Amino acid sequence: MIRSLLLSLLALGSAAGEVAYEFAPNFIQPPPGRETIGNGHGEIACDRAGNFYVSVQGPDAKDGGVQVYGPDGKFVKALPLPATLHGFVIREDQGEEFIFAAVLGEKRVIKAKLDGSVVLEIPTSAFPAGKAGPKGLALTNCDVAPNGDIYVVDGYGQSWIFVFDRAGQFKKVFGGPVEPLKLANTHKIFIDRRFEPARVLACDRGNNRLLHLDLDGNLIQVIASEGLRRPSSASFHGDLMCVAEIAGRVSVWDKSGKLVAELGANDTPGQTNTPKVEPKDWRQGTVTSPHGITFDNQGNILETEWNIFGRVLRWNRKG
Repeated sequence: MIRSLLLSLLALGSAAGEVAYEFAPNFIQPPPGRETIGNGHGEIACDRAGNFYVSVQGPDAKDGGVQVYGPDGKFVKALPLPATLHGFVIREDQGEEFIFAAVLGEKRVIKAKLDGSVVLEIPTSAFPAGKAGPKGLALTNCDVAPNGDIYVVDGYGQSWIFVFDRAGQFKKVFGGPVEPLKLANTHKIFIDRRFEPARVLACDRGNNRLLHLDLDGNLIQVIASEGLRRPSSASFHGDLMCVAEIAGRVSVWDKSGKLVAELGANDTPGQTNTPKVEPKDWRQGTVTSPHGITFDNQGNILETEWNIFGRVLRWNRKG
């Protein structure tokens, strides 16, 4: 009886006494003429004006690159960015916001203005020799440290984490599949500025764990490993961190590493960790394969899925 009550509360977005969220259906309105946003295998982010940026894959402007939606969820425009853009963040650099993105298919990193114009490229040739796997680099995400250094992870490759200065010059590399971290499919990394000094948050998906590293790559702590569903992405707001878990859950954690909310959990066989769940099988408030995630400026959560049709879900913070 007690366990059933607890599970019911978690399904609503929070255990008693914890952080509460409420599902907000049908927030994102796809581009004109489309029923869904298009092939999703990327990330979602929010700028300081409250606009949402969602990466999709495909051959044309509406199907590939980054789609921009207003604070009301209505489609605004598509940015002419690479169709294989996988993970990205929006960060300020000297007072201006930029998109920093890992372009999976092109094995490079770009920095672009919010209108999509590229101002910096870190090409394949800038990465040190000897760190790529048999199929070459497979870059999946990047983020920016307070000093402007750009951290890039080879998350579909060997899980090395590369560091470049703000001008794109290589500085160092750490992590990888070797001791002491033995990273595996470290899908995305982020700079966690909730702490001073800032830390690297690693979604070490292959090992089903969340790690904090210092900016030189030394392990600070394993934040979580038990009960995770293959963490794929994360975002921060105040003292909270939300995590997209590709095997069927969105979770929210406080600064101490305590789980404070569980959202959209899906336990239906065949509906998680796959991009092929069709819209007819989607259920309101229930995820399939969470791949990217962001807080908005008010602390609400938006999650984008690994899904060939494209799907974004939203939960609003209560209280």
